[in-house]
Amino acid sequence: MPWSTSELAALAGTTVNAIRHYHRVGLLDQPERRSNGYKSYGATHLLRLLQIRRLREIGVPLDRIEEVASSERPQEPLRAIDAELDIEIKRLKQMRADIGAILDGGFSAWLPVEFKDVADRLSSAEKAALLLSTRLYDDRALADMRQMLLDEAGRSDEAAQEFDALPPDAGEDVRGRLAQRFAPELALVFSRYPWLTDPSGHMSVPRGAAQAALAETMSTLYNPAQRDVMARAIELARAEGGANAQA
Repeated sequence: MPWSTSELAALAGTTVNAIRHYHRVGLLDQPERRSNGYKSYGATHLLRLLQIRRLREIGVPLDRIEEVASSERPQEPLRAIDAELDIEIKRLKQMRADIGAILDGGFSAWLPVEFKDVADRLSSAEKAALLLSTRLYDDRALADMRQMLLDEAGRSDEAAQEFDALPPDAGEDVRGRLAQRFAPELALVFSRYPWLTDPSGHMSVPRGAAQAALAETMSTLYNPAQRDVMARAIELARAEGGANAQA
């Protein structure tokens, strides 16, 4: 007894859309049509559908089904698929671990889980800059960044709070004072992590693209007064570091 598309789908435990997709990708032969124009499926179509479903259940991708199904020795393609599944399982386990850490810590889901210990005291701008850093820098650089933030843990810095609240039209005296305040600590950071002054060896993307992305992002996250303070502090810190090196 021939079956319609919907009847075949019910028998095989799949959907009409799935059957149509298998036709499109060449996994299931087109059936003959009845005199009324409707498709007429037979046992060979049902068995082929069950074969496809079984292979999909064990993780065989659609584009590998024909290879596995038609091979007299499917061990080789299955070993390759098994290795791919192992990688995917590890990825899913890591995803679950990250979600668990986020749920336990209550920090922003889009932040790297490695920074969970310091995330709660970062400003929104710092979090966004950190997110960008995960794309621009390698793992070693990110580990150093995490350590920098841990070293600052527990500090109650009025200067940092003032910087966060700094208006775009802040006066020269305020900008200069804040730059002077940040410069010594920044010089110490530069001495501990020299790559910060020349991060070329720790970038995951071409340096020009990274610099452009940083400049555009800093322009978005910080107002002109804040950017001026940062530029001055960096210049002062570098000068202080050079003076210390000469001494």
